[in-house]
Amino acid sequence: MTSINTNSGAMVALQMLGGTVEQRETVQEDVATGKEVNTAKDNAALWAISQVMDVDVAGLSAVSGSLSLGEATASVAAVGAERMTEVLQDMKQLTVLASSGSVDYSKVEAQMAHKTEQLNSIISSTQFNGVNLLKTDIDGTGTSSLTVAASLDRQGSGTPNLETISVDSVDFEGSASFDINNRTAITDQASAQTALGEIEGFLRFAIEGAAALGASATQIADQNDFVGRMADSMKMGISAMTDTNMEQASAKLAALNVQQQLGSLSLTIANASPNSLLTLT
Repeated sequence: MTSINTNSGAMVALQMLGGTVEQRETVQEDVATGKEVNTAKDNAALWAISQVMDVDVAGLSAVSGSLSLGEATASVAAVGAERMTEVLQDMKQLTVLASSGSVDYSKVEAQMAHKTEQLNSIISSTQFNGVNLLKTDIDGTGTSSLTVAASLDRQGSGTPNLETISVDSVDFEGSASFDINNRTAITDQASAQTALGEIEGFLRFAIEGAAALGASATQIADQNDFVGRMADSMKMGISAMTDTNMEQASAKLAALNVQQQLGSLSLTIANASPNSLLTLT
């Protein structure tokens, strides 16, 4: 039955067209933003999780910056300590030469004094960003170790805890094991032998210090690499939850465009149906 008051065909066609248009707008927004879950109304649970994870990723980025700074600081200190071992090896050779006798002790001592000044210069200048891990006070605040942010530890929905790495200074400035400024002056063969024993101890201290600083730099570098990989994995997880599958969305958008055109055609046909009554008059 055809009614001029209620066009049921047009009503059905209009409902179908409205649903198609709404779906098309949703898919089109997904394609435009690249996000299937862009706001809380899209999917409240996934949106909330993604927001928390976004905060964690930002925190890991800050941790990575701290690790990079800490690695550079420890690496610079390690280079300084390595250079000190080279200078001390030169001093050891001088003391061995003086211990053998038949040398000008005053000239040997002059060279030793020059090397001592060189060591003190290395100690005072080996700093990065105002932090010198070869000194007693590494940054002018009385601190004897460098604290580096290493990771964020979160359990459940609780507040994340900041884990740190501590790098102790190698105190060339005030350690009794490296009293280079009070070394025995070389004036004869006996004093040269005494100085040789002292330099040997200083050299051992420098080698161990350089090794410790190098190990700390490597530890920090490894942790930085791990943090970077973890941040990348978290970004991929967030993407899997919230990003639009562009292939599927594009195909769906094309299908909805066709459905919208067919819906418009169906509505036109349904609206034209009552006109058939005119042929009966």
